[in-house]
Amino acid sequence: MAVKSPLGDKDRATVGEALQGALVDLVDLSLVAKQVHWNVIGPRFRSIHLQLDEVVASARTHTDTVAERASAIGVSPDGRSATVAGGSAIGSVQEGWIKDAEAVRLMVDALGAVIGRMRERIAATDEPDPVTQDLLIGLTADLEKHAWMFQAESESV
Repeated sequence: MAVKSPLGDKDRATVGEALQGALVDLVDLSLVAKQVHWNVIGPRFRSIHLQLDEVVASARTHTDTVAERASAIGVSPDGRSATVAGGSAIGSVQEGWIKDAEAVRLMVDALGAVIGRMRERIAATDEPDPVTQDLLIGLTADLEKHAWMFQAESESV
């Protein structure tokens, strides 16, 4: 192992799995939000377009933090496209233009899927590594703020 972990093997494995899953979901969230950003159309285009950029920036910031935490505990982070495609909780995004209401629905669903898994990771890291748990709590709060804002935009709430 290139980096000596402050955690025991069992705890490192549990926390490493949580961090790797978070990394995958955050990378995919940034890609999905950017895809929707490029293709959103409709009367609310501008506000949703800008809101999507906020999600992308947030996801990318948290991605780096999560990957660096994994490295700090001796777990090699894996953000390769095949890994992300095979492990993300987010469904696929349709090809082509996306009406503004559909863009909002897609983001509500994507954020909901990621938040659900982040909350599981928060629970899983409680005992083995409160430092990682704190990191996951902070990023989940940020994602929940984005989810709230998209839900407020939704016509079906």
